[in-house]
Amino acid sequence: MKRAIVLSGGGPAVGLSLGALQRLDREADIRFDVWSTSCIGGWLAALYNQAPAGQGCQAATDFFRSVFQPDDVYARYPVAHVFTPNLDEMAGHMMDFLMDPESYQGLVVPHKIAETIARMGQFACSPGEWSSYGLNDLLFNHILPAHPVSRFLTSLMFLSPVEGLSRLYDPRSEALRAIDFEALRAPGKPAIYHNAYNLTDRRLELFCNKSDGRYAPITAQSLCACSALPFLEDTVEIDGKTYCEGAVVDAVSFADLLTNHPEIEEVWISRILDHRQITKPKNLTEALSNLIMLFAAKMSEDDVELFKLHLAQQGRDVRIVEIPVSLEIDHSWTHSNLDRAIQAGFQAADETIAAYRADAADAPRRPAVPMPMPMDLPAPILCDPHGRGGFESQPQLLAAPCKF
Repeated sequence: MKRAIVLSGGGPAVGLSLGALQRLDREADIRFDVWSTSCIGGWLAALYNQAPAGQGCQAATDFFRSVFQPDDVYARYPVAHVFTPNLDEMAGHMMDFLMDPESYQGLVVPHKIAETIARMGQFACSPGEWSSYGLNDLLFNHILPAHPVSRFLTSLMFLSPVEGLSRLYDPRSEALRAIDFEALRAPGKPAIYHNAYNLTDRRLELFCNKSDGRYAPITAQSLCACSALPFLEDTVEIDGKTYCEGAVVDAVSFADLLTNHPEIEEVWISRILDHRQITKPKNLTEALSNLIMLFAAKMSEDDVELFKLHLAQQGRDVRIVEIPVSLEIDHSWTHSNLDRAIQAGFQAADETIAAYRADAADAPRRPAVPMPMPMDLPAPILCDPHGRGGFESQPQLLAAPCKF
């Protein structure tokens, strides 16, 4: 039996996949020849497979406990351990901005100043506009955009060449030193893939631990690129090209899976995000988490359904085993959330394995019935040329290469 496991992105929900792997480790006959991953799923796959046999889950657990914060620390410092700013680089960018004569061009905009003076006079003579809304409008849409000092400070903050609030890739990083990338390439290791988005060439790319010339190797840089979420983390440069997180394009990473490994008979899926996990935010930290997780959850749900549709359309005899997603976790980087997710992932995998065994026991007594083609699907259903792993029915995609 040739099997693949797909580990999706989902940041602080990684414990769900980790718990599932802990349970799967107890099944001697369920092993995976291919690991296809995105975002934090790539980190989990690397940590698990670089460790000595039988120690993968423990190595991953130790690593992620060092990334997640103790609850009492996180309560007043809601930042994961690895998300640190690159202060020396930020300071250099600031100095470059301050020393560049171009930074001082366009600070005075005469027509905006004249417009603001007129608006201030109109506001002063209109008591009906004296409200919080009117004051905000006057200040942020007129006075500050016109004032040279505020224009300069705003451009210093938003237009200096700082790409992210934090930096993942640093050769000196303790987190990266904890991963033996050479061990991933040792004989007998499964094929491991993770994705990243090439901003230079504007395409999704895969990285692999097997050196066959088709994909670049998995390295510390590629793993950081895999999780370089725009705005939050710096982009990563690899061989002169700039990369960011691949999960923003393919959240579950089905790209090229069946093309590269047509012999696969089963695909196990550990999708760790569900849009029903999202709750009303109580602060900016939770609001930012919702911004990221809501689109990622819906995309990952859609990617799984689209993959199933692809199999149905192609008549591929591939069994899908999907581990359910727990709704009993949040998206905080706390030890309690990690522990809760591991327990929930373990339980979900336990129930999935029980159903899998029961189904396998019943299978010989069932008549072989070919999978029916969906009758209500638009035709043709084709692969997304951008590599997201999705499908479209537009005629212009007829020549798009299949990414599965």
